[in-house]
Amino acid sequence: MSERSHLSIGEVLSLLQAEFPDVTISKIRFLESQGLLDPERTPSGYRKFYEPDVERLRWILQQQRENFLPLKVIKGRLDEAGDHAVPAEPPRLAAVSPLAAPPEAPAAADAGTGALDAGPTSVSMTADELAQATGLSLDVLSDLERYGLLTGRAVGPTVLYDHDALLAAQVAAAFLRHGIEPRHLRMYKVAADREAGFLEQIVTPVLKQRNPAARRQALDTLEELTALGQTLRASLLREALRNLVGP
Repeated sequence: MSERSHLSIGEVLSLLQAEFPDVTISKIRFLESQGLLDPERTPSGYRKFYEPDVERLRWILQQQRENFLPLKVIKGRLDEAGDHAVPAEPPRLAAVSPLAAPPEAPAAADAGTGALDAGPTSVSMTADELAQATGLSLDVLSDLERYGLLTGRAVGPTVLYDHDALLAAQVAAAFLRHGIEPRHLRMYKVAADREAGFLEQIVTPVLKQRNPAARRQALDTLEELTALGQTLRASLLREALRNLVGP
């Protein structure tokens, strides 16, 4: 990862699915309900998975798949490990950190099912700083804002840009290297707005209950549906391109 030190539940799912194809957001939530996971929560209810949480989840999934251990036994071994993320014996846990990202591809590392929390992030940049960080001109950044792909927040007389804005600008810069201008990227904004509107219809009845449990349920549902949507879009795009290029 680049700026954030934690992952959302959707990002954890994307990280582990290649290694554990059967893992789902529902399964991760179930493991939490059984006391095997205890990720930190934001004030608004989002789960925050740090590196030890991801290592712990990976270890649990390995024990289920490779040693066929029941959850009761796995939990017992985790309890014995105490403050350590996982028991020390599995050799595979010495692998590359799951939160590490190649520095040359920060956008790819954070793209996808990011956290839905609208709170502040560790990134706070002016337009000049954003331009310097991405190699884009101020005119291009202005175009990105005009087409709805970049959003800043006013802090007094200054407009500041957060982690998502940095990610969007990095991706736009990569597109621009292929001759694809901000106006061409408008289709992604339109598609995202349509999907957000659809998901809003699904969770609004739950949010109207106005209690913490209902809000947490709505956030969990949004995170899961967002991850599912990303997976479906990627699958459909691969299929469409496969038809284009042939076998």
